[in-house]
Amino acid sequence: MKISELLKKDTLSLSFEVFPPKTETAFESVKTATEEIAKLKPSFMSVTYGAGGGTSKYTLNIAKNIKELYGVPTLAHLTCVSSSKDMVHQKIEEIKAAGITNVMALRGDIPAHLEDADRSGWDYQHAVDLIYELKKADTDFCIGGACYPEIHPESPNQKEDIKHLKEKVDAGCDFLTTQMFFDNNLLYNFLYKIREAGITVPIIPGIMPITNANQVERSIKLSGSFMPQRFKCLVDKFGSDPAAMKQAGIAYATDQIIDLYANGITNIHVYSMNKPDVARKIQGNLSDILGK
Repeated sequence: MKISELLKKDTLSLSFEVFPPKTETAFESVKTATEEIAKLKPSFMSVTYGAGGGTSKYTLNIAKNIKELYGVPTLAHLTCVSSSKDMVHQKIEEIKAAGITNVMALRGDIPAHLEDADRSGWDYQHAVDLIYELKKADTDFCIGGACYPEIHPESPNQKEDIKHLKEKVDAGCDFLTTQMFFDNNLLYNFLYKIREAGITVPIIPGIMPITNANQVERSIKLSGSFMPQRFKCLVDKFGSDPAAMKQAGIAYATDQIIDLYANGITNIHVYSMNKPDVARKIQGNLSDILGK
């Protein structure tokens, strides 16, 4: 089922994100974890792609397994960084053969060894190039893209960032999922600005439950996310107690979701990664609201 159809519902729904293993030996444990999350029957599950496509061969295996065993719609990530057109066309054919109808089109993280490389000869420079390629390939994919409520780390300012975001939508992006954020007011302000800019596709807020103090530094590094004082106090109080930090982080994420739903946002994406217990507890906290 296409995610664009799922997003038309007006009741609260949760989707979860998982990532494929980095090695073949880890495949079974990751597969088990993703199946446990699929048993929760989320609206859909998103399966990521390693930096530079390093884990791409497992992305499709995980996505196909979830869809076939549990009937959960899946969103397969596809990145274009350092990929040739032939490589992308091959992946497109593999996704189609697997019966997956939803693709997340991303530029992808630049691998460390390519950060200083000359990228001028790459077939794809940005996600918009990949979206155009997906459209030219005569596919019927529902195409998702990423957006940054606080600004893309490589953008000079938010106005420029929103301009490029509209280019992705105009190229054929059907919906957008946000990078993690920890202050809902940042999202509300962002939504106002992009609607003014003529971006009307559905926006799915991405919520990251911070379940250990070490995640904080990594989250800031990856996304430049603003950490509100309320969240900083939570980490200061519970960061040295793993069990308490996990419970507090899940509670904070749950509170964000409740506030978003109370303000009219019905589809939430949870960066649960490969943590079935986190996904299960968040869903349990919202059981009456979700009707589960």
